[in-house]
Amino acid sequence: MQLGMIGLGKMGGNMAARLREKGHEVVGYDVASDERDVDTLEALVGRLAAPRTVWVMVPAGDPTSATVAELGGLLEEGDLVIEGGNTHYVDDRTRAESLAARGIGYVDAGVSGGVWGRQNGYGIMVGGAASDIERARPVFDALTPDEGGGFVHAGGVGAGHFVKMVHNGIEYGMMQAFAEGYELMAASDVVDDVPGTFESWREGTVVRSWLLDLLSRALEQDPDLAELRGYAQDSGEGRWTVQAAVDLAVPAPAITAALFARFASRQDDSPSMKVVAALRNQFGGHAVTKAGAADDHDEP
Repeated sequence: MQLGMIGLGKMGGNMAARLREKGHEVVGYDVASDERDVDTLEALVGRLAAPRTVWVMVPAGDPTSATVAELGGLLEEGDLVIEGGNTHYVDDRTRAESLAARGIGYVDAGVSGGVWGRQNGYGIMVGGAASDIERARPVFDALTPDEGGGFVHAGGVGAGHFVKMVHNGIEYGMMQAFAEGYELMAASDVVDDVPGTFESWREGTVVRSWLLDLLSRALEQDPDLAELRGYAQDSGEGRWTVQAAVDLAVPAPAITAALFARFASRQDDSPSMKVVAALRNQFGGHAVTKAGAADDHDEP
């Protein structure tokens, strides 16, 4: 089928390439990319035959809001917008209602697969009306893995981004568990081959996973991770997952702790740990200064 792809970055560009490799016609647009086929959204809409299907793959927040709003003024009744960024699910219903007033359909699509998706296929999680999902199904089938799977129609509008949000929250927890396991083994005087241990876990163990594959690959390239800084950004989904857990009174301690660990990674000189150090010095005499560490023999 024919598809307009707005956003040709690391995800959108690779998705467009995979779709073309599968025989679909993609008209691409990006404000910055030299790979674009048209120079404006208006030109993109003009290149597509009605009823049009347009996939928005730009950064969440204002860029997505502005793009969807502009499309609302350019598209016609019967057209369909698929919003594939990491949007907060609560924004999907507002956008869907605004487009529905003009007879334009809306599907929210959570996409997982990163830079490997072009080769391996993507996980696609969608929300919206069944008729809209079926209309775009050839695109979803082309993007998901060749061996099948990797697709779910999770529910109505917002469900696709909700389950992608939870997916990313789980990802936070899994990554943090691997990270803590690495640090524990590296700090011990028992384990001589930490990279080899992770490599051995890739087959036959209950923790084997794609994340483990990627970690083993990273350790093969840099066994001590000496080229990396211990800093991890969060892109929003972890925060939204924790907030949803609070709103629904669902305990999510592992995901919450993983999110807070990312916050801690951004502190060169943690203010909270300064308080801990000050208290330890007050009640136990464990003075820690910029010059060096304290004697901790009698720490309570």
